[in-house]
Amino acid sequence: MNIHSLPTGPVQSDKPIQFSDDLPEKVDVVIIGGGVIGLFAALYMRRNGLKVVVCEKGRIACEQSSRNWGWIRQHGRDRAELPIMMESTRLWEQVDKEVGGRTGFKRGGICYLASSEAKLAKRSEWLETAKECQLDTKILSKSEVDRLIDRDNRGEGAHEWVGATHTPNDARAEAWQAIPAIAELAHSEGVSIIENCAVRVLDVAGGKLQGVVTEQGTIKCEQVLLAAGAWSSLFAKRHGINIPQLSVRSTVCQTEALPEFYGGNAADENLAFRRRNDGGYNLAGGARSDCYIGRDSFRHFWKYLPVASAHLPDITFRLSAPKGFPDAWSTDRKWSGDEVSPFEKMRVLNPEPNRKQVEIMRENFAKRFPVVGKPKVKLAWAGMIDAMPDVVPIVDRVPQLDGLVIATGMSGHGFGIGPGFGKILSEIVQSKTPGHDMKRFRFSRFTDGSKLEVGPDI
Repeated sequence: MNIHSLPTGPVQSDKPIQFSDDLPEKVDVVIIGGGVIGLFAALYMRRNGLKVVVCEKGRIACEQSSRNWGWIRQHGRDRAELPIMMESTRLWEQVDKEVGGRTGFKRGGICYLASSEAKLAKRSEWLETAKECQLDTKILSKSEVDRLIDRDNRGEGAHEWVGATHTPNDARAEAWQAIPAIAELAHSEGVSIIENCAVRVLDVAGGKLQGVVTEQGTIKCEQVLLAAGAWSSLFAKRHGINIPQLSVRSTVCQTEALPEFYGGNAADENLAFRRRNDGGYNLAGGARSDCYIGRDSFRHFWKYLPVASAHLPDITFRLSAPKGFPDAWSTDRKWSGDEVSPFEKMRVLNPEPNRKQVEIMRENFAKRFPVVGKPKVKLAWAGMIDAMPDVVPIVDRVPQLDGLVIATGMSGHGFGIGPGFGKILSEIVQSKTPGHDMKRFRFSRFTDGSKLEVGPDI
């Protein structure tokens, strides 16, 4: 199989424009970014009576929101994220019904597999968090794992797992179709959405936010939500706001249809896999990623040192990002409202997949399912994950600019938790107290002298 000739996906920059509403003169909230966070926030803001416009520089859900694993995961979450994620899972199920099942939502469970007793002990440490939040997560013995992941039919010499931790009511959805379905739902309820409309700069006068300048013109507003994923740090830095965020490349592939060995999501030390509704599997290399070295890598070096040191074997460092990427050496850092911005120069951030990693995924799958061998790959793709030094996002108002709210740095966890943070963001812009403790996600944690607490691995 020639992995260098594989088609890439899931979506490309030449996808036709679906949403082209007129530029409004004034709204309550402008949302920068048409991904999972921005769209769920828009939906819930609109349901609370706010006039909202989503400005997307390229195409709805064409970046990380459509390129993730498709996991809707409570299992293994940071303690502060877990209550929000539990609500998110219920919201996913609810919204899937509202769109006629088009998100592909399905409960099949999530299993964290262990190939050694030491790894199982490490996995089991998280059960105390699950217990505190009354989540039904259990330790599985080797025999229970063998029944769950069909040991009898995996083939002679299959990789052995000594046990696992398992949350049976965790879920999945088909990311490529889920977020466009949410966009259509929000649009049908009155959210304005404009694709191919980059927000160039904030319109600030006398230290007060009064709108945004887009490539199509100015929109007046008193509040802006920055939910631009890998682009958030670049946009914020243009306005003197420092976010210690990096973007790392993660590669995923989709197999052709295969027998169903397990109908849920699972990950061990070297391979993550989940059943797809089309009969194939999504495969990923667990925590493996590619980090492009750029200006932000040096600026934020000390903040990222603890998490980078812990995951050094999983990180491949590359000397520079491709042209036009958020932290590429040649990417503009300063521009005005009447100049073409970096966001227009790269409408869709569409990184090439790591072909070597795809082959390693196939090899690892073959070791776990020898009866199949190396699976045929239908598509391979990559996405740029907006990562944070402590592996949890910023979801908060920006202290130095009244009216600006930031929701970024989802660290690969944003797809599943999107509905929960969307509701919280709706509450924040209405100056209501969120229904969850948000201290962990505060903007100031990187400057207030507090010690950063790194969240769970996956």
